[in-house]
Amino acid sequence: MSLLTPEARTHTDPAAQASGQPIPDQSRAERRTSFEVADFAVPHGREEEWRFTPVDRLTNLLSDAATDEGAVEITTTGTEGVELGSLAAGQAPRGTVLVPADRAAVVASANSGEALHVRIPAEAQLTEPVRVHVHGRGAGRRSNAHHVVEAQRHSKSVVVLEHTGASDHTGNLEVVVGDGADLTVVTVQQWDDSAIHLAQHDALVGRDAAYRHIAVTLGGGIVRINTNVRYAGPGGDATLLGVYFADAGQHLEHRSFVDHNAPRCTSLVTYKGALQGDSAHTVWVGDVLIRAEAEGIETYELNRNLVLTDGARADSVPNLEIETGDIAGAGHASSTGRFDDEQLFYLQSRGIPEGEARRLVVRGFFADIVGKIGVPEVVDPLMTAIEAELAAGAHS
Repeated sequence: MSLLTPEARTHTDPAAQASGQPIPDQSRAERRTSFEVADFAVPHGREEEWRFTPVDRLTNLLSDAATDEGAVEITTTGTEGVELGSLAAGQAPRGTVLVPADRAAVVASANSGEALHVRIPAEAQLTEPVRVHVHGRGAGRRSNAHHVVEAQRHSKSVVVLEHTGASDHTGNLEVVVGDGADLTVVTVQQWDDSAIHLAQHDALVGRDAAYRHIAVTLGGGIVRINTNVRYAGPGGDATLLGVYFADAGQHLEHRSFVDHNAPRCTSLVTYKGALQGDSAHTVWVGDVLIRAEAEGIETYELNRNLVLTDGARADSVPNLEIETGDIAGAGHASSTGRFDDEQLFYLQSRGIPEGEARRLVVRGFFADIVGKIGVPEVVDPLMTAIEAELAAGAHS
């Protein structure tokens, strides 16, 4: 039985939304990228890239400004067998994968003198996740960050990037996945409600390498993460997973762009979100480009949203550009809906109270994607946090 109603009243039809307000692009690949702050004007909200985002609340973050002293504390753990260092602007591999694609990313790049460099040596098989913890020390305090993760050839590792506390934070994450490497990157946003976080995460996936990027966003007043992937050779596999839960007043936005620029590569994008409370707003935009040279590739992207209360809004926009007919498969799907009343009735008719029945439905909604994460250090706290969100909603 489906958990979603057949009519998605809160789903946004991108064609309908385009009615003269946003400024559309001809192709996702044509958007500007640059290391120069002057190349990106401060957005006003009518640009295609920013049309869902409350840019009027981002004045501090979009200004070209240095980090406030002591605004965040960054710590690393689980680094046995890992090489840690720093990279100045222009010092490879920094800047070889991530070129800023919007005002927030270029500001973060320009104002991060030294980037944290996490290098997993070739052939290394790490048994524990490497953790990078960013803790904000106060609402409204400005911070910029740039991290570089380099998984060298045939290594296997998990890197977890965690965000807590409060700050106005711009953060770039640049990922190099060497040939034959297997890398999972998990980014967890459990900010305080006063925090604002804008980020660009770019990865280059090597020949026959496997890359998983998992975004878990539960906290923060505004969180907007751009996740981009391209390939350095044939046979690469990229999986982008996302889980988010928006409460009243939160704006959680996830955008992804998979650039299929090499043959015989695969990608799977799956994001699921739940919303509850007045003015809770989530946005998912998934772009996939299959270039002419990307023969034999396979790709699929999926977004589903579950609206738990009145007054919440979910926007979902999948986009697929195909420049070759020689592909193994390509598709996308999106849906947004409320609880299925029949499902609730079924559970309640078997003596389950309504509150518990709702929690069971939400657990079932998230179950398949949580199962795909497969990192116990992330899954267990995630389910605990989702339970807390549901409990808070039940008492609000």
